[in-house]
Amino acid sequence: MNDPFRRIKFDLAYLFGNAPWDGGISPPELYDFIAAHSAGRALDIGCGTGTNIITLANAGWLVTGFDFSPRAIKTAKRKINKANVQASVFTDDATRMQYVSDAFDLALDLGCFHGIKNKADYLTQLTRVLAPNGFWLMYGFFKSAPHLSGPGLVDADLDLIQQYKLTLVSRKDGWDKRERPSAWFLWQLG
Repeated sequence: MNDPFRRIKFDLAYLFGNAPWDGGISPPELYDFIAAHSAGRALDIGCGTGTNIITLANAGWLVTGFDFSPRAIKTAKRKINKANVQASVFTDDATRMQYVSDAFDLALDLGCFHGIKNKADYLTQLTRVLAPNGFWLMYGFFKSAPHLSGPGLVDADLDLIQQYKLTLVSRKDGWDKRERPSAWFLWQLG
């Protein structure tokens, strides 16, 4: 995620309240996961303004979150403080996770992985920070054609994930707000 122009684009979107990927509402899939699993340690990768951090903390989870946008983290800190919950948030890169050292029972990713160019580095870091048998709840949309540039999942990404000892537990296909095919995935580290 070492693209300074992309970081500026995201910072400006957060600054002007024009970040369509950050709707301010936790998705039902996260609530379903919380209902089916005991609280533990959670990591929100690409946490944005902290909406899902607050949801997890209110459900008893010990939550850490990071985003590559300093503007998003500034807003997340303010929202977490206002919600009166305990959580740690900071700026970091999902392909490095320099400041993440704990073992997490859940890694949450709502739209970060599908935008990463170097998915192998992301997966190396993800499997480093997941606890044994930890879960990765990931949402992403698909590219309309694998050769197109820009964000989106392709079949090769799903094949790559399995090379990192992550087992697919469930998949729920659907469509995003822009009518692109998308899916929720729940993976478990084996």
